Amino acid sequence: MGRYFEKISFQQFQKDISNDKEVYNQYLLPKRSTKKSAGYDFFAIENITLKPGEIKKIPTGYKANFESDEMLLLVIRSSMGFKYNVRLTNQIGIIDCDYYNNINNEGHILVSLQNEGKKEITIKEGEAYVQGIFTKFLISDNDCTITERIGGVGSTNKRKDD
Repeated sequence: MGRYFEKISFQQFQKDISNDKEVYNQYLLPKRSTKKSAGYDFFAIENITLKPGEIKKIPTGYKANFESDEMLLLVIRSSMGFKYNVRLTNQIGIIDCDYYNNINNEGHILVSLQNEGKKEITIKEGEAYVQGIFTKFLISDNDCTITERIGGVGSTNKRKDD
């Protein structure tokens, strides 16, 4: 199976972001900045402006495929927090492997940012603002979880019979 990022389909891109095929073709997949970077930088598809106190849901245009004993952690880039006091509204995002290609949104990764600073900031198109870190996780010896994901964001607390 492997571990990789890919773009959402153009059809999902049209639903969530824009009808602009040129923008779709040009935006970059996440990448590490240096050989020893833990995180894959996520790049803004378009300019994002956040007023003080404002919260925005940001479609990344990405989905990620990885092994069943792994997760993708999403964290704000250090520079965004230190310089501008911008944070993820959920503090840290966890993407499970079964989120990939789910029926609701194809596994499109969304982030929610809040500007806790006193000044308006703009994250420019192509600028890195969040990073994703792949990591292994463990389960308890007496784990008995049997439910399967049936949708997108927030679907792990729902069952097929709900």
